[in-house]
Amino acid sequence: MARTSKQTTDLAVSAVGLTKVFSDFWMRARAVAVDGIDFEIRQHEIFGLLGPNGSGKSTTIKMILGLLRPTRGRLTVLGHDPDDVKIKSRIGYLPEESYLYRFLNPMETLDYYGKLFGLERRIRRRRCEELLEMVGLNQVGRRRVGEFSKGMARRLGLAQALVNDPDFLILDEPTSGLDPIGTRQVKDLLLELGRRGKTILLSSHLLADVEDVCDRMAVLYGGKIRASGTGNELLEDTDYTVIQTQRLRPETIVKVERLLQETEGVGIESTHAPRQKLEDLFMNIVAQARAEQLANSGALHGGKTAAFLAADETDGVDLVQQLASAPKPTPAKIVPAKKTDEAEISANILGDLAKPSDRVAEKPKSDATTKPASNVDRNVLDGLLGNDQNAGGGKSP
Repeated sequence: MARTSKQTTDLAVSAVGLTKVFSDFWMRARAVAVDGIDFEIRQHEIFGLLGPNGSGKSTTIKMILGLLRPTRGRLTVLGHDPDDVKIKSRIGYLPEESYLYRFLNPMETLDYYGKLFGLERRIRRRRCEELLEMVGLNQVGRRRVGEFSKGMARRLGLAQALVNDPDFLILDEPTSGLDPIGTRQVKDLLLELGRRGKTILLSSHLLADVEDVCDRMAVLYGGKIRASGTGNELLEDTDYTVIQTQRLRPETIVKVERLLQETEGVGIESTHAPRQKLEDLFMNIVAQARAEQLANSGALHGGKTAAFLAADETDGVDLVQQLASAPKPTPAKIVPAKKTDEAEISANILGDLAKPSDRVAEKPKSDATTKPASNVDRNVLDGLLGNDQNAGGGKSP
């Protein structure tokens, strides 16, 4: 029992007899998209899922994500049921088409998805900047996504799939719409993430991309797995032997062929100079043009891998260590306030009241019916002090 548990924890995905049948309104089987497939994706490996359109690749991915329920069979993802919400934050997904909010810019887009994963504002800010630099969109971080080309939107979609630093990354046609520079960059990024321990499921129609980056692969057709294994196991040609040396002279080739006929009974079928890949030639031309500082519009070539993808998140620990090692501030001396006598306070208040106001209104013109303002003030003061001279009801002279 313990052995089974250990094997389960070593697998990112385990599928046994996985089947998906799409039915019509009357529950009649309309199409068998996935037909009883068995496969495993191990932790920390890059797994390729190949097949033509309609072979069941996207349906398999949707069942892994929990978007579709299997009709039959057993499926576990990261040791849990695909419907378990606890594993959602550990998965990054790039769909076949990038569905992005066209009126947001790249910074706002990544910040929005970071909020969905509950990332703190400081972490979101740093990750957005690092990811945009990594995919070559830092120069257009304030442009609306609706103005982007398909390749630029694809780059942003890849950054969105990495914003939560996932343990399991699912990419459906990640290089679709990218130029050769972007394609090479994505493949280099996948290799780097694989070296850093990420588990990646790559689905693609471009066989060269899968061949260059995947540790193991499975080929689907008609909902069934037709072949699976490592690249060497699937691609090795057992009928031929290739011997590669430096350029030989024609007479040397004749001697080698004579020796092969005498010892092995075979001859040399053809001789030719080795060819480099077209992708390598293209990248060399681009590298030379960049060295000559030639200008080019559009997305940049991308920068280094985002720092947060290189290691575990340690922001909280670093902050605690910085606070612990920071010098303690010297407490300021508190000087007690000088005691003031109550009589002194009263005198100050009366002095302030006796001062003329800075906002004295314009003195009105005097006439026969208007009393001077000084008499009014005096009467008010006399009334408040109780020194009214007319007390007792006497009339004033």
